[in-house]
Amino acid sequence: MVCGGFTCSKNALCSLNVVYILVGLLLIGVAAWGKEFGIVSSIHIIGGVIAVGFFLLLIAIVGLIGAIHHHQVMLFFYMIILFLVFLVQFGVSCSCLAMNQDQQEKLLNSTWSLMSNNTKGELEGRLDCCGLLNNTLGQKQFTQDWFSCNAPCKDRRNCYTCGTMMLQHATEALKILGGVGLFFSFTEILGVWLAVRYRNQKDPRANPSAFL
Repeated sequence: MVCGGFTCSKNALCSLNVVYILVGLLLIGVAAWGKEFGIVSSIHIIGGVIAVGFFLLLIAIVGLIGAIHHHQVMLFFYMIILFLVFLVQFGVSCSCLAMNQDQQEKLLNSTWSLMSNNTKGELEGRLDCCGLLNNTLGQKQFTQDWFSCNAPCKDRRNCYTCGTMMLQHATEALKILGGVGLFFSFTEILGVWLAVRYRNQKDPRANPSAFL
């Protein structure tokens, strides 16, 4: 059977959805890794990537079931939602790649000022660091954080700032997330096209009168 046939379209759509499931798991895993290494929930793009990965995982499962059973309604909703996921994932991925260090510092500074002293202390103890960033803009806040810091590195007098450590991991995570997300966002357009084509094809084994 030529590749434009029913069986080929079905197999291609099933294979693509298996890839989407793997991509969704990869996005969730890398984003969780980035948060685990101290990027914290202040960088909302990381949370956005986890949400996109989760919804991509769900819609891929729906698409896989719809492709296997040639279910018209499931395939219709699959096309619509997958296109919306493409728009969100494309935007989030571009944001990840476009975010420079100054923007990352602004995000960290805005969130650090909203954190309670207990939360700051827990983060400093976990990362073994003191204060956020020792720069001109945050000098007053850094001085206050330094005196209240109880991290082990302070006793050794060899402390890095928490902002420096978080920015290092943030840059790595954002590049990986942005690259992977941007690459696979274009395959979602292929998925929409395949779903439209497969949905309008007739199953040769089905009852002709049952075809919509």
